[in-house]
Amino acid sequence: MRKITDWGGFVGLSILFILAGCRGQETQPATEGGNDMTIQITSSTFTEGGKILKIYTCDDQNVSPPLAWTGVPSNTMTLALIMDDPDAPSGTWVHWVLYNLPANLTSLEQGKNGGGTDGKNDFGKPGYGGPCPPRGSTHRYFVKLYALDSNLDLKSGSTKSQLVNAMKGHILAQGELMGRYGR
Repeated sequence: MRKITDWGGFVGLSILFILAGCRGQETQPATEGGNDMTIQITSSTFTEGGKILKIYTCDDQNVSPPLAWTGVPSNTMTLALIMDDPDAPSGTWVHWVLYNLPANLTSLEQGKNGGGTDGKNDFGKPGYGGPCPPRGSTHRYFVKLYALDSNLDLKSGSTKSQLVNAMKGHILAQGELMGRYGR
C-alpha cells in the first residue's frame, strides 16, 4: 500500500514541477529557427489572414502591396524580404525576393522596392510577381521580413534559395504577414 502512495506523491510532485517550468513561457517572444519574431509587418490594404486585393495579383496590375514594419533591432545592417505561397500545386512558389534593403527603412510603397536588390521569383523574373492561384482555389501568401547583421554579397537576380543560404547565421529578427487570394 505504501508504495502506491509514494508513487502517487511522486507523480503529483512531477506534475507540479512540470507546471512550474511552464510558467512564464507565455511572455517569451515567438521564435522560428532560434530567431526572435519581433518584427511586426502590416499592410494598409489587407490584414493578417485577410484578402489580398486584386490589384496586387496577376488578375490586375500585378504590383506589390504597400507594407510597413516596426521592431527592427537597432544593430540591423540590412533587411531582406521573401513572399511565397506554400499552397501551390508544385510546392512552395516564390513570388518576391528582395534583399539589401536599407536598415532604416520602415515601409515599402506600392509597386516599389525601397532601393533594395531584386531577386528572381519563380515566374523567372526579377522583383514582384503577384498571387496567381489556379482557378477555384484560395492560397495563402506569406510576406517574411528579416533583419540581418550584415550586407549580403549577392548579385541582382539571386533566388530565394541563394538568399536563404546567404542569411544563415545573420538573422537578428524576423516577422511575417499572411494574406489570402482566391480565383
